Amino acid sequence: MPSMTHNTGATAEFLAARDFLLERRGDYEAAHAGFTWPRPERFNWALDWFDHIAEGNGADALRIVEEDGTSRCVSFGELSVRSASAANWLREQGVAAGDRLLVMLGNQRELWEVMLGAMKLRAVVIPATPLLGAADLRDRIERGDVRHVIVRAEDTGKFDEVPGTYTRIAAGADVPTGWRRLEDMYGADAQFSPDGETLATDPLMLYFTSGTTARPKLVEHTHASYPIGHLSTMYWLGLRPGDVHLNIASPGWAKHAWSNLFAPWNAGATVFVHNYARFDAERLMAEMDRHGVTTFCAPPTVWRMLIQSDLTRLRTPPREAVAAGEPLNPEVIEKVREAWGLTIRDGFGQTETTLQVGNFPGVPVKPGSMGRPAPGYEIVLLDPVTGKESPDEGELCVDLRTRPAGVMTGYRDDPERTTEAMADGLYRTGDIASRDEAGHLTYVGRSDDVFKASDYKISPFELESALLEHEAVAEAAVVPAPDPLRLAVPKAYIALAAGWEPGPETARALFAHSRAVLSPYKRIRRIEFAELPKTVSGKIRRVELRELTAAGSGAEYDEAELG
Repeated sequence: MPSMTHNTGATAEFLAARDFLLERRGDYEAAHAGFTWPRPERFNWALDWFDHIAEGNGADALRIVEEDGTSRCVSFGELSVRSASAANWLREQGVAAGDRLLVMLGNQRELWEVMLGAMKLRAVVIPATPLLGAADLRDRIERGDVRHVIVRAEDTGKFDEVPGTYTRIAAGADVPTGWRRLEDMYGADAQFSPDGETLATDPLMLYFTSGTTARPKLVEHTHASYPIGHLSTMYWLGLRPGDVHLNIASPGWAKHAWSNLFAPWNAGATVFVHNYARFDAERLMAEMDRHGVTTFCAPPTVWRMLIQSDLTRLRTPPREAVAAGEPLNPEVIEKVREAWGLTIRDGFGQTETTLQVGNFPGVPVKPGSMGRPAPGYEIVLLDPVTGKESPDEGELCVDLRTRPAGVMTGYRDDPERTTEAMADGLYRTGDIASRDEAGHLTYVGRSDDVFKASDYKISPFELESALLEHEAVAEAAVVPAPDPLRLAVPKAYIALAAGWEPGPETARALFAHSRAVLSPYKRIRRIEFAELPKTVSGKIRRVELRELTAAGSGAEYDEAELG
């Protein structure tokens, strides 16, 4: 046995809640009405759940396919042992309960071993993407009060410019002087004994948000809010024990923990990773066929790239397909339905929460809707002007009075921002949604992104979806452009699909398309061809485009001038 103690009561409570959702796949009404969150006082997911399902379990917990086609598999039982060794070794390096541990690894086996090992130690993990530079790392080390870092050997040079007394640990063959070798953890004792109990309210993870509109916030989650909270995500993904789940997300971002750690292992499914350096749609589909992927989650950027290829090359489509990160445009959903015979199900959540709203397995999808509240969540819409509840449109808020497990404790070391976001028993997401009579929620846009033109409210997402229906458009982002008559008009920044060239003829074609599919007050009035600025997690930075537009920079095409 890799660990010496289990909280059997907490394990049983968690198992009962999980099985309740698994048994109600396809019966959303019963799942939402009858689900109650497990609320153990003490809970350590790595010890009380993962080690429990890993005992005697030779099924693959993790399968990584490298770019050269080689694959590495680790069973649940093996990973339980490896993570126990990792925990013991990290403790020997001085990592203690409550210590902040920055983990900046790629999609490599050591990432999962360290995450589980740190959890067993009750260390607080700050996940970080290897794409970060020295300036971002200085901010994380300082604001995160980091005491230990674990990084790839090739990234150690970035820390030459990051002062601090933190323990330096590196994974890889060429570990520089002054850094400890992570691989030494495999020689540590595989019998782990925790040095104290884990309260469900103890901090587990600190996430720096991706910063689409402002300086990254530091989001705190506990041993309950992500491990237990992601039962809602498991239900949305449609996972079953024994599934092979592919989620395309970079390590360091919340979605990686959502669907490459907690949700699949809550279900007892295999985490499948295709570790490519450059996206190749045909190669991805070949690996999905070869390894029998049954459930697939990808961000809209990946879905938009996939539909540029021949989707019929995937001989055995997955049973479930979902999209998250940003709302998925309807035309992408239709193209996948035609090729694979299944409907991509949208979902909504944030770093601050688990899956809040979704289209769930076995339930008909209303076109354009992101679904209904997840089991365990109640959603309130607040009128942004009056601050009162609205039946049909407003800021999407989570009702905290029902004590949903999957919501953060707050923004670490920022009580003012926490109070603002979680006042009056509601967590305010900052996103605007509409709701129909059946309770379906439809995304309108970030409250910061929605704007007025000629006194009409404009949802950038709606206009972007219309543009994406045209074959010339690979990606689009709509922002307000100053106008002396209308105050603002919609301007589109467009990344073109292969085979199309920027210029007046393409602009005329897109203006004509806009006139054909949009109401006059929503029409695109200006176009600029450009690569879209994105965060390192792949989200479009509309705030940067708004600033560019306000400054009047760039070579744009005006509908009135082109005729």
